[in-house]
Amino acid sequence: MADIVPFPRTPREPEPLWRHLVGAELRRRRHELGGTLTETADAAGVSPQYLSEMERGLKEPSSEMIAAVAGALDLTLLELTSAVAGALSPAAAEPARQPGAFALAA
Repeated sequence: MADIVPFPRTPREPEPLWRHLVGAELRRRRHELGGTLTETADAAGVSPQYLSEMERGLKEPSSEMIAAVAGALDLTLLELTSAVAGALSPAAAEPARQPGAFALAA
């Protein structure tokens, strides 16, 4: 019989929270468009403080809030979700690995 060889486990970095990635993408888009917190918050119908907390990943916004801010930034939910999924892609973190693969954090 063969010996059982233990499989070495390598510690993994914890996956980022969805709210952090969504917030980072909203901020990136706002900066790309040259908008201020106040202008974008007014267009979305939220307070600048709330938008700031969303962008920093401190709030767990409802789907309605995400849709309102995305709309104010001329982003569809599909575009926002695709950008966030791209940030989670192992191909984005390690280009030599499996291109096109992605994972979603819960």
